Amino acid sequence: MAESLQTDLSRRERQIMDVIYSRGEATAAQVMDGLPEAPSYSAVRALLRILEDKGHLKHEKVGPRYVYQPTVSAEKASESALNHVVKTFFSGSVTQAVAALLEASDSNLSDDELSRLQQSIEQAKKEGR
Repeated sequence: MAESLQTDLSRRERQIMDVIYSRGEATAAQVMDGLPEAPSYSAVRALLRILEDKGHLKHEKVGPRYVYQPTVSAEKASESALNHVVKTFFSGSVTQAVAALLEASDSNLSDDELSRLQQSIEQAKKEGR
């Protein structure tokens, strides 16, 4: 499902997943509140069911409401999204993607941030990545 985390979602489904990931879990009403130009409540419920059918969400009944949670951790989802972006926009080149991020950065990186990047590069070298 790693690749399908990105490729089988409509724009609105991605928006719903963004709301749920940002909150950790959410009811249909909370999802609706977090959506730009939100559709009707019944449309949100239908989309939540579709996301469950696709395997992206699960729910638990809490009182009269369903509370939805992602089936994949935010860390795994972000890894999948980054892999998708690198493949799609940078022909699979991590170097090009990192360079683009550094060039696009609106603010200068602090010494601490640069040190963390340096450590990540050194760790990747040690691991042969």
